[in-house]
Amino acid sequence: MIDGNEIADRIKTELEVCVETLGDHGVTPGLATVLMSDDSASETYVNMKQRACEEIGIEGRHHELDPETSSDTLEGRIEALNENPDVHGILVQMPVPDHVDEQTILERIDPMKDVDGFHPENVGKLVTGDSQLKPCTPHGIQRLLAATGVETAGKDVVIVGRSNIVGKPMMNLLVQKDNLGNATVTTCHSRTNNLAEKTRNADVVIAAAGVPELIDGSMLSEDTVVIDVGVNRVDADDDKGYELVGDVEFESAAEQASAITPVPGGVGPMTIAMLLYNTVKAASLQKNVDVDLP
Repeated sequence: MIDGNEIADRIKTELEVCVETLGDHGVTPGLATVLMSDDSASETYVNMKQRACEEIGIEGRHHELDPETSSDTLEGRIEALNENPDVHGILVQMPVPDHVDEQTILERIDPMKDVDGFHPENVGKLVTGDSQLKPCTPHGIQRLLAATGVETAGKDVVIVGRSNIVGKPMMNLLVQKDNLGNATVTTCHSRTNNLAEKTRNADVVIAAAGVPELIDGSMLSEDTVVIDVGVNRVDADDDKGYELVGDVEFESAAEQASAITPVPGGVGPMTIAMLLYNTVKAASLQKNVDVDLP
């Protein structure tokens, strides 16, 4: 079992030291979260991120906008945060309302404060192997693999999913000439034929399709490492009326896999840890203070 909580806690402990180093130079890392939604899940995610900031000494600044307000209002708020020297990272919680263009919003964020790593400039640097702020979930997966002792160099990795948030950046990170990369990567998606054939031949399977329990043990070979990115609500006969499951059918996959992440408690904590990592790194770059990042 790959315990994402334990690995994330180790990283956060090391980041606390970095925050102290910045403090010695008069810098308190600041993360601004912006929520333009009344979606309860989005509110929960933002609250988790703000609590994580408090735990290690990052100053969290939360901004809530009425979902009915104009796109110009959101863009104006981002511009003000871009110009605020005490804000080193900006995160706009997605999704935004339908009348707001998501790509336009991402492009409004200063690339140096883009702690999600989604600005076109940061995406371009990622592809060329010169990234400063890596997308949090893919970077977190890299760190999970490294902490578990999984060598990616020369290995066959199958990514199931091609989103801009996970699938595409994950592919680009793993193919880089890097000690956390050097893999041979196959990206699968809804049009892929014979998915099970691809996953059975993989050393590592990263499931990020957003389809509940898409992959089961019959689609894996022995010694496969499974990273499950999915978080899906499915009906359940209990007080809540639902349960959270991944993109992998856990019980059967765990019997086959040499290592596997649970849902929850696997990739999720690492995503938040790497958001904190990016905020600390952004502050160190903007204020020209060297810190020993984990």
